[in-house]
Amino acid sequence: MFREFADNPTRPLRALQIWQILIAAADNRQILTYNLLAKKIGYKGAGTLAQTLGHIMYYCQHNGLPPLTVLVVNEDTGLPGEGLLEADLNADRELVFRFNWYSIVPPTPEELEEAYKVAHSHINQTSGNS
Repeated sequence: MFREFADNPTRPLRALQIWQILIAAADNRQILTYNLLAKKIGYKGAGTLAQTLGHIMYYCQHNGLPPLTVLVVNEDTGLPGEGLLEADLNADRELVFRFNWYSIVPPTPEELEEAYKVAHSHINQTSGNS
């Protein structure tokens, strides 16, 4: 019997769901708004996506992959959220579009969660909030 992402909606599992959407978007050279992405995964609003996208952003950073989350933008500004430098947006998007995402095994929810925890542990240590 198949399972649905909504059956156990943890952030790491939802991050895996979003990973699949984003690599398809990258293959098609598409940019998605937060609202459209929220609708695709069955969320009513985009306000809850930041931490889930953070799992993907940190996984990409940790593994030397192009910043996949650069494809998700604010509807009004056309810019991605925190964590990505505006000066590099076009170059980063091009890296994401050109990377062969289908050549790598997708991360597991556990790997996405670990990347998030490691990044936040490092952030807390550098800011003095351990």
